[in-house]
Amino acid sequence: MGQETKLDRFAKYAWFALAWNIVVIVWGVFLRASKSGDGCGEHWLTCNGELIPSAPQFKTVIEFSHRMTTAVDGIVMLILVVWAVRIWMSSRDRRNRNILIAAIGSLFFVITEAAVGAGLVLTGNTAEAVTDARPFWAMGHLINTFILLTFLTVTAWLASGERRVVKWPETKVLLLIGLGFVLLFLVGMSGTLAALSNMLFPSTSIAEGIAKDFSATSNVILRLRLSHPILSILTAVYLVFLAGWLKARAGDAADVRWWSGTLSLLVIVQVAFGAVTLLTLGPIVMQLGHLFLADAVWIAKVMMTAYYFVVEPREDSA
Repeated sequence: MGQETKLDRFAKYAWFALAWNIVVIVWGVFLRASKSGDGCGEHWLTCNGELIPSAPQFKTVIEFSHRMTTAVDGIVMLILVVWAVRIWMSSRDRRNRNILIAAIGSLFFVITEAAVGAGLVLTGNTAEAVTDARPFWAMGHLINTFILLTFLTVTAWLASGERRVVKWPETKVLLLIGLGFVLLFLVGMSGTLAALSNMLFPSTSIAEGIAKDFSATSNVILRLRLSHPILSILTAVYLVFLAGWLKARAGDAADVRWWSGTLSLLVIVQVAFGAVTLLTLGPIVMQLGHLFLADAVWIAKVMMTAYYFVVEPREDSA
């Protein structure tokens, strides 16, 4: 009973850690969209050479507050790992070991997330800076964010109940699930380029934006951003199919059914939200919502996959 009580408390804290990281991630999008990334100059850990900025501008307040939320996140993650270590030391079973591994992975990718952010600042790839390296920094940031969310989600999921793989899925199932994650990575990366191009090369109308997309003189990220809506639609269709297919194979597994339905709904909402974001030329509030939904879709995909791995799939006659 005592062990379960400790895990119940830890599970609640792990879900809080996931939620807090989403807040930090969304605030980071506001930082980028508001062109405040250079609010502290090319200084890190200090802000314009000061520990606490004096007489700060608006962009300095935004950048400094993002750093503060990130610092708090570091403390949150350290507590998560220390707590996981204590639980594992009290009962060194497989479940607690897996929780500890997931928690350590979460902390590691929080550190790399901060390192990428520091790299952006120190190399001057912030605000309205246009460099050849900036798209790669942005895409790397996105990839790291998705991996971080995976570890955080798995940590909370493992702590929320006994999890055992009943039957390892067939190779076909693993490939189809893996393809879903690859497509989400590609959509996220193309979305990062689209958001970056909209910020660096804003348009006053849809027609002007389309003209830029097909202009031979446009920056390469402008010509690549058309890939985002195309990949988004293709990925949405695939994920809805995958969710339905896994739900059918899982039979009466309620958790798989719930998360497959949630994933399908989130995907549809995200596509619609993305279309509105495009038509309204991407105001900041829409960018924040679009990114939040992207994180929600990723988490739902992770949860659906995790629950599928702990149920006995029916024989596939196909």
